Amino acid sequence: MIQKADLPKVIVTGGAGFVGSHLVERLLADGRAVVVIDDCSTGNLSNLSSVRSHPSLAVIASKVSEVSDLRREIAGAECIYHLAASVGVELVINNPVQTLANNLVETEKILSAAAQEQVPLLLTSTSEVYGKSERLEFSETDDLQIGPPNLTRWGYACSKLMDEFMALAYARSEELPVVVARLFNTVGPRQTGRYGMVLPRFIESALSDKPIRVFGDGAQSRCFCDVRDVVEALVRLQRCPAARGEVVNVGGNCEISIANLAETVRQTLGSKSSIELVPYNVAYGPGFEEMRRRRPSIAKLERLTGFRPTISLEEIIRHAAGR
Repeated sequence: MIQKADLPKVIVTGGAGFVGSHLVERLLADGRAVVVIDDCSTGNLSNLSSVRSHPSLAVIASKVSEVSDLRREIAGAECIYHLAASVGVELVINNPVQTLANNLVETEKILSAAAQEQVPLLLTSTSEVYGKSERLEFSETDDLQIGPPNLTRWGYACSKLMDEFMALAYARSEELPVVVARLFNTVGPRQTGRYGMVLPRFIESALSDKPIRVFGDGAQSRCFCDVRDVVEALVRLQRCPAARGEVVNVGGNCEISIANLAETVRQTLGSKSSIELVPYNVAYGPGFEEMRRRRPSIAKLERLTGFRPTISLEEIIRHAAGR
């Protein structure tokens, strides 16, 4: 592997994924030498096409746990961004064993190697860990309410929550500098609807004037955040000493129902699509449970980094649609 010796080295696991590829572009633009570790099980090297020939980028096509000498690869790195994970409700339901294994085994491997080399690590987690909480706004110190194990979707939340526990355990026991970033509905170019992500599904349908399928009654609400804002937040958190050992929400806090989101997509893109409601049992099978709302408190992010997401939903939609 050839890296420019005079540039700080950064490791990005899952760097060929949606968020990871945008982060890689940003780090290269910031003058870092970037090593991507990604088995492309959900990511794709085409996501890195704009920087694939960059002299400061190296790609290891492998699971973290299968890198031949992981400690050597991360030795001397400025930091690690651990984004490698199974994501998306549909993938979680259809491949529960793969989801749990990827989110637990791979995280333990990178944490162990990072601790041995004392390389600061940022772990991306998910708003799914808040479970069935009915709070109007989710704060990082809230109690968490997860559903029962016979409902498959909660396995994803539990696996990511266990990742958080492991990361903070390494911080306490091994003095590993760790930051945990809980992401809320990140959207933007290169995100696929293949694994059940709602906004890219809506955009794809709207651009082809096909029916926009809203699962459930459409009253469930979410807050969406442009990937550019998310990347900015991740970079700032990794470089913020006060964030070490902390869990921090990262996301927008402008809430919208999924039915209204579908209408906003249709209007913003000038689509002729109809909007159809699809029962959860038709979309995901019997026994599916959905969180009715998911709004983050981002006060901690702003206090630690001085940053809060600012990109409007209409601009998010246009950006994701390539407009």
